[in-house]
Amino acid sequence: MDELSLNTPIEYLNGLGTEKAKLIKSHLNIYTCEDFLNYFPFRYIDKSKIYLVSQINNSSTIEIQLKGRIIDIKEKVLKKRKTLSAIFEDSSGKIELVWFKYTNWFMDSIPLNVEVLIFGKINKFNGLLTMAHPEVEKFSEVNFKNVALDPVYSNSLKIQKRGINQRFIKKIIKEILDKLKSKIFENFSEPIIKNFRLISRVEAYQEIHFPTNYINLQKAEYRIKFEEIFFFQLGLSLQKLYRKSTIPGTPFPKVGNYFNNFYTNHLPFPLTSAQKKVIKEIRNDLKKNVQMNRLLQGDVGSGKTIVALLCMLLAMDNNFQACMLAPTEILITQHYNSIVSLLKDFDITIELLTGSTTSAKRKQIFNDLESGKLNILLGTHAILEDKVKFKKLSLAIVDEQHRFGVEQRSKLWKKNTIPPHILVMTATPIPRTLAMSYYSDLDVSIIDELPQGRKPIKTFYKMDSDRLAVFGFVKEQIKIGRQVYFVYPLIEESEVLNYKDLMDGYESITRSFPMPEYQVSIVHGKMNKIDRDFEMNRFLNGETQIMVATTVIEVGVNVPNATVMVIESAEKFGLSQLHQLRGRVGRGFDQSYCILMIKSELSPEAQKRILTMCETNDGFKIAEADLEIRGPGNILGTQQSGNIEFKKINLLQDKDIVSLSKSCIDHLLLEDPKLQLIKNEPIKNFFIKNYKNKFQWSIIS
Repeated sequence: MDELSLNTPIEYLNGLGTEKAKLIKSHLNIYTCEDFLNYFPFRYIDKSKIYLVSQINNSSTIEIQLKGRIIDIKEKVLKKRKTLSAIFEDSSGKIELVWFKYTNWFMDSIPLNVEVLIFGKINKFNGLLTMAHPEVEKFSEVNFKNVALDPVYSNSLKIQKRGINQRFIKKIIKEILDKLKSKIFENFSEPIIKNFRLISRVEAYQEIHFPTNYINLQKAEYRIKFEEIFFFQLGLSLQKLYRKSTIPGTPFPKVGNYFNNFYTNHLPFPLTSAQKKVIKEIRNDLKKNVQMNRLLQGDVGSGKTIVALLCMLLAMDNNFQACMLAPTEILITQHYNSIVSLLKDFDITIELLTGSTTSAKRKQIFNDLESGKLNILLGTHAILEDKVKFKKLSLAIVDEQHRFGVEQRSKLWKKNTIPPHILVMTATPIPRTLAMSYYSDLDVSIIDELPQGRKPIKTFYKMDSDRLAVFGFVKEQIKIGRQVYFVYPLIEESEVLNYKDLMDGYESITRSFPMPEYQVSIVHGKMNKIDRDFEMNRFLNGETQIMVATTVIEVGVNVPNATVMVIESAEKFGLSQLHQLRGRVGRGFDQSYCILMIKSELSPEAQKRILTMCETNDGFKIAEADLEIRGPGNILGTQQSGNIEFKKINLLQDKDIVSLSKSCIDHLLLEDPKLQLIKNEPIKNFFIKNYKNKFQWSIIS
């Protein structure tokens, strides 16, 4: 096929064919010419310098380039395994070239007794200098115009052995660029290109694959990163505008007796200014005929539940139903008990629906929901079942929203003719960069202060050799009437992972804290609900002083009298999980402590996690550190971005580009919300072609 387009399947490219195309599709996920252009190098090698063999430092492990001849090649047997060995020489000396995996075709392709360039890493084996798996090119075929910065593409050994090596990939991409330059159209308006100093798309592709110098490479990377994050954020922002202009919501015009009576007479503590600000933001949303979709961020213990309850009371004041979802029975049961206690003096019907709810109780709940008799329903994923039907659901609250898949949450929309207002809450603060990138389609509220009188939790780490001192400290806390958590990462002993397991820890603690002076509870995920609730209630009621648990108490457990959290094998927990566990203490007005029990030898990542925990209680700083250690995908949990994958942008390292892109989009949509201006046609056309279908779930909060 002579006439190429960006959509041309790769099997029609010169020198490729069906078999190689099949390998490239399955191993590199490349299907079209455009896919090849977007298959960016992951690093670049400076090949501006050619060394002599005599200049090689015996201890050198850097990649270097040599010019000379391969004078001999043969197969050897090394440790019962065939290897390919060649002798390379230049005017100053010789080295051995070695290939441990190869094919007959590859062996026959090595040029003998002609001038070549070889490139690779020098090693020393049996006292001799060697280069394993070097790149080999005939000197006469090297294009020295672009030799200084040579691109390196990721590819597997399996396809390299079939001839799809670095040289082959570069040849294909060069052919595509040469033939398709005129078909790589601009996707930004002239003002954006000028204001943000962007080079053209054609230049960006040329320089990203075959950079002429470092400065031009940086310009190309900036352009491609800006483009990547721009169109991703644009999709979310357009959906936000679409939702606010077309998707109706049921307005809550009244602030009535339920809200006012609770606010005036039943608040358990004065609201912080941050809580008041958030309630005002939500209240303004609920007044409108547009569906609310708001993300509420608040650190552990910041008082999100009270905000959620006040929102539900607004629904009651306007004669509507409300529901709250949480990912675990422990968390939603905690919410249920708390809300029932707070509303005991109100004529409001509240029920709990989980996987453990009996058939008879379920039937009653279903009937009361459909009749409108049931005002507030709290539950786990069970609420999402098709059998659960409301009479007039107008507010749905999702706690720990990252634990629910987007498709699962979408089922809430079908619970009412007009989609209910959505408030999603998280106690895992989302770094600002991620919030701008993945939550641009939501309005965001933040509770950034703790209730008055709360003291910062003191966190420190201790070695196993300090255990007796830690136990002594725990006994002192119990003596003054406090309660303590001991958290373990596993239930049963693992031979592979040397963790301190729960049952062993429980036995150790009961020996060190014997009855009748001390009472110890134990809770883990394998217990049945009745036993687990019994132990939780004993601790909650102060009948036991120590709770030995796994991470089932990570969220939702609220015991203000518990002031000490001891986390065993703390190095095995993620930073976000450590912060969540620490949030189980510090919920009263007494000084609380978090003790991280660790091994003497830690990996650099584990050290960073432990030190971060000791240095700050600020959830947002912890979230930033977590982003740096783990990356955005792991922090978000479920994939929030549909099938979009970033190829170049790094949300941590490229914060400035993310911010610039977002401000650019805000200005763009303020001026032209439907992208109807002639100057914005390139943006609109490119988005429709490449991104429109990738935001199919983004109208679901």
